[in-house]
Amino acid sequence: MNQQSGNPVGAQVALRLRELRQTLGWSLDKTAQETGVSKAMLGQIERGESSPTVATLWKIATGFKVSFSSFLEAPLREGTATLFRSAAALRSQPGEAGMLVAPLFPFDPTLGFELFELTLLPGYQRESEPHEEGVSEHVLVIEGEMEVLVDGSWQRLRSGEAARFAADCPHGYRNLGEQPARFHNLIRYP
Repeated sequence: MNQQSGNPVGAQVALRLRELRQTLGWSLDKTAQETGVSKAMLGQIERGESSPTVATLWKIATGFKVSFSSFLEAPLREGTATLFRSAAALRSQPGEAGMLVAPLFPFDPTLGFELFELTLLPGYQRESEPHEEGVSEHVLVIEGEMEVLVDGSWQRLRSGEAARFAADCPHGYRNLGEQPARFHNLIRYP
């Protein structure tokens, strides 16, 4: 079953995966080796038959050494051009229940970062594998309460509180509360 037509995020992921493989001349075997995602799963994603989880998408982005946001939407105009974006209009649920993602400002190589609004639904938890060396994350809670896993321990963040940490180490996010937790996540690449 092809889900691309009804899932614009899935269609963008499939297109970007195919484009990266073709540009680098990587086979599905090579892509599986570099990303740690099975050849079968990569084929299903590329054909639009499966929508990857956020964790799987991060593995693919890290394997290709590209930004996470490049899989969610096409690049915006470069640099410091004036842009207005609406998180509500961009918010989607790529591949798994429990987290909503709005790529406010996808990665721009001239600026070196991407900015997301992320919403963790009650009970959601995700532990992330290390990103590429030198990547850092800056988290600012704008609504609710959540916890971040940094240096092996969970730290609580409430609305208006922020944390910065090296994302080239294991880290994670969770919402143990009964209300959604919304935060901005700026990811800085070296």
